[in-house]
Amino acid sequence: MIRKYVIGIDEVGRGCLAGPVVVVAALFRPGFRIGSNELGALRDSKKLTKVARGKWFEYLSELGVSYAAAKVYPSVIDRINITQAANLAALRAFQKILEKNNLSAKRVRVYLDGGLYLGRDGRKIKFAKTVVRGDEKIKAVAVASVFAKVKRDKYMQKLAKKYPKYGLDIHKGYGTKMHRGAIRKYGPAEIHRRSFISNLV
Repeated sequence: MIRKYVIGIDEVGRGCLAGPVVVVAALFRPGFRIGSNELGALRDSKKLTKVARGKWFEYLSELGVSYAAAKVYPSVIDRINITQAANLAALRAFQKILEKNNLSAKRVRVYLDGGLYLGRDGRKIKFAKTVVRGDEKIKAVAVASVFAKVKRDKYMQKLAKKYPKYGLDIHKGYGTKMHRGAIRKYGPAEIHRRSFISNLV
């Protein structure tokens, strides 16, 4: 019997007013386990501090965990809606991780965090399962969550240098009071999701 690779997929940035939605696919090779270490329990990235996420990112990278990231930007989010955009990014990340590791879809089992599917017909793909709170229940999904959060935060920090008025390095594009106030004061930039800020402009 051929042992399956496990792919965990999670997204970050679904509810943001600015910036892309980022989806990561993380690959566990057959028999791979994350052992106990000084970092404590691996959890959903939202429940880890920034420092803890960074340490987990380094640790997982040192272990050689393969991952692939995909972004879908505001212009596309506005055109096809955030749900379809996140699913599109999930499909792209999945395809990239297969290509990166020279794998066939027949060799993998895929788990996606709740609300994510592999493209529009994801529900019909037999080897892919969407799991509610998958980032809390499945290690590969939790790993994808950490990678996605770290990658997106770094990207938003870069955008903050280009668009310093909005405080992106602080809130990472989420709809904080500070961010909403900046949009009202300065107007939206091309990094903003127009469909998300219609009540602010």
